[in-house]
Amino acid sequence: MKSEMLQTPQNNTNEVSKKFLIVGLGNIGAEYVNTRHNIGFKVVDHLAKKEGLSFETVKLGALAEYKTKGRTLLLLKPNTYMNLSGKALQYWMEKEKIAKENVLVITDDLNLSFGTIRIKPKGSDGGHNGLKSIQQILNTTDYPRFRFGISDEFKKGKQVDYVLGEWDEQEKTALPERLDMAVAAVTSFALAGLGNTMSEYNGK
Repeated sequence: MKSEMLQTPQNNTNEVSKKFLIVGLGNIGAEYVNTRHNIGFKVVDHLAKKEGLSFETVKLGALAEYKTKGRTLLLLKPNTYMNLSGKALQYWMEKEKIAKENVLVITDDLNLSFGTIRIKPKGSDGGHNGLKSIQQILNTTDYPRFRFGISDEFKKGKQVDYVLGEWDEQEKTALPERLDMAVAAVTSFALAGLGNTMSEYNGK
């Protein structure tokens, strides 16, 4: 009887740990679809397309559910615009009872060359408004994030235009392969864990 009682909470913990929230950051609206700042949306869209999933409009965003090898990945695209991303993330974390260790936030990064992947367990917002919002609402910088390099090929004073600008022709050609790699890294996060995923994909 004792061993059975001890085992029940452990099983519940295992069930909870098999659920992941993958948050792609971006801005809603047709004018933002192909911009560099929307790479978070682009990555979760790519995963959904590969797996034949469709997004459903839900509170504070659009959500798709992907199940693989006993894991459930909830793909979230907040509809709050970038500056309020934390609101949507917090709502779905609490609603689905997902620990922050099982959250992965996908964002663009000017400090990485185009298409480079860097996954970290925590870090600063780096001046990114989406990460700033998440940090303020969660009151911590301690949550996994996936930075997708967009490089910094812009002239002085043109950062906003560059980030909110569309991919150039060379980037558009290379993007599908980079998105495939990004999707593999996201899936690895859920199946192999953060440490193994960092070792396998960081810098690729």
